[in-house]
Amino acid sequence: MEKYSQFRDKGSGIAPFFPAASQASGLYMPLHIFLFLFRLPILVTVTLSYFFVLQWLPIGSLGKKASLWMILGVPSIWWIDLQIDGVKKGSLARHNKARLPQPGSVIASSHTSPIDSLYLAAIFDPVFTASYPYTRQVQRISLFQALLRSFAVPQSSPPKNAKLVNIGTLIKENSNRVIVVYPECTTTNGRGILPFSPSLLTTPPGVKIFPISLRYTPADITTPVPQTYFTFLWDLLSKPTHCIRVRIAESVYNAKQIPPTTGRGSYSSNFLDALQDDTASSTDTLLGSEDGEGISVAEKRVLDKVADALARLGRVKRVGLGIKEKSDFVGIWTRQRRR
Repeated sequence: MEKYSQFRDKGSGIAPFFPAASQASGLYMPLHIFLFLFRLPILVTVTLSYFFVLQWLPIGSLGKKASLWMILGVPSIWWIDLQIDGVKKGSLARHNKARLPQPGSVIASSHTSPIDSLYLAAIFDPVFTASYPYTRQVQRISLFQALLRSFAVPQSSPPKNAKLVNIGTLIKENSNRVIVVYPECTTTNGRGILPFSPSLLTTPPGVKIFPISLRYTPADITTPVPQTYFTFLWDLLSKPTHCIRVRIAESVYNAKQIPPTTGRGSYSSNFLDALQDDTASSTDTLLGSEDGEGISVAEKRVLDKVADALARLGRVKRVGLGIKEKSDFVGIWTRQRRR
């Protein structure tokens, strides 16, 4: 494993690109095989029905969300552990407009699995985007493309024919929808937060940016290594059930003068999730940009605050390994597995 030591963060020792180990089936292997064989044709049928038929029908946002929940229901992804900064359990109805992403806002989400996009689509019906480490612009993509990117080789630059736009432009064109940004630009195993793309900096001042952390139990349905289709399907369909841990932080603004907040947010049920002071972090910014001088101090504070929020929500640390290191890791990992 010495050849992989370069892919551990020097400060923390975290390795964000290694696939999560699956728990051995043992005596439950017959049950897991049965669940896999029983669910696979159902999942294929429901998924193809949605992407080739239902999403093109005039069934409205509610109909699309119900269809996506059917897809999530096949592998029994029913258990959602949701906590929101500043909202006590059982009191969400009184705070939903202020504390949850609404049309015209931006979601800055962690990215570890294809389930990320499915869940966000089933809840918010958003516009998905692809971010790249060396540009502030984003590429608008469909839900299906977002799912495929979860299995794709890391891309440090957009395709030649990609249409890039600012987040502000997307908000104007889709004022009745939420915009989803994956600022890490690629998937990880959920054990660390990668350097950010500067794409969030094109969010207009006054528009809320909601950091959202998504984590899974068991954790083996993450896809940090590209093209692991069968492994993902086996881990997804062979287990009796899965739980999604969803954490939503207080909104962040891309502005020098941030509007006043309603107070210090906290998770009332979990002391470990206590919220830090509502000011941008003073830690060194970890960016995915080659030209760090092109980002002002105020902009660095915005990116720092979003990254720190994602790290806090996921109970992980920020790391200095980016998309270049992941590309190198994937090359070595792939060659090793072919031997």
